[in-house]
Amino acid sequence: MIYSIALYLYALAVVLVSPFRKKAWLMVKGQWNTFRILRKNIRREEMYVWFHAASLGEFEQGRPLMERLRREHPEYKILLTFFSPSGYEVRKDYEGADVVCYLPFDTPGNVRSFLRLARPRMAFFIKYEFWNNYLHACRRRQIPVYSVSSIFRENQVFFRWYGRSYSDVLRCVTHFFVQNETSRELLARKGITNVTVAGDTRFDRVLDICRQAKDLPLVKAFKQDAKVLVAGSSWAPDEDLIIPYFNAHPEMKLVLAPHVVSEDHLKEIEGKLRRPFVRYSRVTEESAARADCLIIDGYGLLSSIYRYGEMAYVGGGFGVGIHNVPEAAVYGVPVLIGPNNRKFREAQDLLREGGCMEVTDADTFGRTMDRLLSDGEFLAERGRIAGQYIERNAGASDLIFDSVKF
Repeated sequence: MIYSIALYLYALAVVLVSPFRKKAWLMVKGQWNTFRILRKNIRREEMYVWFHAASLGEFEQGRPLMERLRREHPEYKILLTFFSPSGYEVRKDYEGADVVCYLPFDTPGNVRSFLRLARPRMAFFIKYEFWNNYLHACRRRQIPVYSVSSIFRENQVFFRWYGRSYSDVLRCVTHFFVQNETSRELLARKGITNVTVAGDTRFDRVLDICRQAKDLPLVKAFKQDAKVLVAGSSWAPDEDLIIPYFNAHPEMKLVLAPHVVSEDHLKEIEGKLRRPFVRYSRVTEESAARADCLIIDGYGLLSSIYRYGEMAYVGGGFGVGIHNVPEAAVYGVPVLIGPNNRKFREAQDLLREGGCMEVTDADTFGRTMDRLLSDGEFLAERGRIAGQYIERNAGASDLIFDSVKF
């Protein structure tokens, strides 16, 4: 009861701020359309497998499973839901799913309507998604639910004294495919043993991306013979470290792909640069060859661009938390990250093994870059560690897929 009341209040708050916040408005508008989408597109004679991802990162973790299901079990249709606009708005036209929509707020009325219209045969919830009313309703309807690439920590609400009642939601899951042994042990403390340590499906996804990486002639024309740092998903605090160093080191080039691609932010970046630059949307082979900094002012290219770097910087570590480290490491390049990385298993593993390097300020960033640029053996060894780590941790998708009874 308390949970549902809190959900109603949260939903009301989102509606109230939606006229002033674009993300909230997209969520409200999208959820209003969900039931219309389901009525229009769900065919009662078909069998649907439901995949739910909070946002874009979780979608990428679920994607290897969706694509294999599509190949090997064409008798099933795929329903894909998102909670966040940053996932839905980017992937609403994803061709690997038959129906894509927002997941309405987890209120009892929404849950009844959603499941009545969608009628999934089974459900896959990716990583952190544990919606109390949806999962209890699935259990009552005998809909198998699989938690994929989930990861648990001691400080999560499930393992706190005040979260005892909410932790019952974990018993609604048919099987957990967790990322690590710690997660299995924490669940065992709750008496939950339907658990397999499968690893993270994201490793499979980045290997697929690496194998299918686009050839980008304009980026190649920009690179020429220079050593290139590819800085992906950067925020202003990241750029405040990277750009001054780049300005002072003509022996290197920089590809900068900011997380926020707005005109104001792009102009802010350009105002800090002291060497020739060009935006990707305006680049030609001639201007690429003249530029020292290539600014990626669009989406969808970063995962292929990392292949053109000798080293990578993955942003977010001075604020929201680091972004996708495996997306860069898969190309066998050392990866620099900021200090907010403790919740990211792959970053912690790579820091221990040496494929990742943490920078905490301009001084540590400068020293690390100096070493990478001047010591070829060090650069190659760190990159080799990063690439081998990704290869070694792949295979979760196969294990999960082979364990589920379709």
